[in-house]
Amino acid sequence: MPENLIRSAQAENAVAIVPVNNASLDTVVEDLGAAAKNLVELHSFKPVQGKAIAVPSAKDGEIVILLGAELEPGVSSFAMGAALASLPAHDYVLPSDQENTIEIALGFVLSVYTFDRYRQAPTKRPQLVVPDDADISKVTAIQNGVYLARDLINTPASDLGPQELAAAVADLFEQFGGTGRTVVGDALLEENYPMVHAVGRASSREPRLVDFAWGDPNAPKVTLVGKGVIFDTGGLDIKPASAMTLMKKDMGGAANVLGLASMIMEADLPVRLRVIIPCVENAISGNAFRPGDVLNSRKGLTVEIGNTDAEGRLVLVDALALADEETPDLLIDMATLTGAARVALGPDLPPFYTDDDELAEDIALMAEAANDPLWRMPLWKSYLRYMSSPVADINHINTSGAGFAGSVTAALFLSKFVENTKSWAHFDIYGWTPSDLPGKPSGGEAQGIRGLFDLISDRYTSKM
Repeated sequence: MPENLIRSAQAENAVAIVPVNNASLDTVVEDLGAAAKNLVELHSFKPVQGKAIAVPSAKDGEIVILLGAELEPGVSSFAMGAALASLPAHDYVLPSDQENTIEIALGFVLSVYTFDRYRQAPTKRPQLVVPDDADISKVTAIQNGVYLARDLINTPASDLGPQELAAAVADLFEQFGGTGRTVVGDALLEENYPMVHAVGRASSREPRLVDFAWGDPNAPKVTLVGKGVIFDTGGLDIKPASAMTLMKKDMGGAANVLGLASMIMEADLPVRLRVIIPCVENAISGNAFRPGDVLNSRKGLTVEIGNTDAEGRLVLVDALALADEETPDLLIDMATLTGAARVALGPDLPPFYTDDDELAEDIALMAEAANDPLWRMPLWKSYLRYMSSPVADINHINTSGAGFAGSVTAALFLSKFVENTKSWAHFDIYGWTPSDLPGKPSGGEAQGIRGLFDLISDRYTSKM
């Protein structure tokens, strides 16, 4: 588990945080004394979002942190917490009368994250002390889930193969008392997961599918499916070297699903949670699947292979078909699926797809409130014509649409394998932050799961 970066117990020698806005800055600085005033003027400090400065107090000689609390319209106090993450390693304490403590704390823990697995000297990080009456349980659950997702994505494929990813699922569910099983290698064929086997068979590391559950079997069924391609060479349709640089993040869907599962279980939400993750490496060898091959799927639909570099949707459909057999109340899948999604919306704004208008509205509202942006895209069924095949039930890529609507057609392909589920949503995430943003250090990223955590909590807790 991540270290405790936020706590409600008082700490000796903790530095006080003093939130200031345009109206209060001059008065606060005047009260602190001439040295503080000189520093504020020297650094041209403005009490705006993302700004913090250490100044001395003339009263007792202690240092205090002036924290900008003048927020632009539409900006939450999340940004105030992000400013604190850049402070030197020490204990910092929020005032007891701070109204937005939880948002500040969340912005802090999401911003202060570092990935230190391969560093000889781990980064020393600041710690935040909040008032005794602040309920930080949700912040802690979110921190643990987001850090888990980021750590998994940041870990290179040399240390995170299909076996290690499957073990991460088992370890998480064991921690919370869940149970499940893993199907490995040729057993995938015996148990009717032909797509997972086909994509992963060329690797020296055996493919597998993990299926774990937690919670009351009689509670509403929430199922999460994540793309667990630990590295994607592109297969025989090999990627150029420049396109492989970040392919360790191709299991970002699985990582995000596990992060969300961690939040749900730690918060003890009243659902029966199920997580299904196909864990494979898309490698190249003599038995790799080929363009033009026709593969069977768990659902029985035959699929013509248009390009072996579109492997993620293949392993997902076996997992989705398995999930759909149980008719869950809510089925969510997450995948680093298409470059087309990034062309359309960039790295910060993942698209999602669903035919459930009520669910789409709830997702959008929760994502915006959680400062965890998502954007609905259309399941435009007319584009299914682009995936027609002369030899199979369907081609898995857009073969006749001149490269149009790549993210939409990928979602449409997945939709062919979900029929019984009451509500389904597909998230085409990037799983990576190219450069530092408030609450998002550069590197592996959890996208959409904080908003989804709030959605699931609101949907099912309110019905109890």
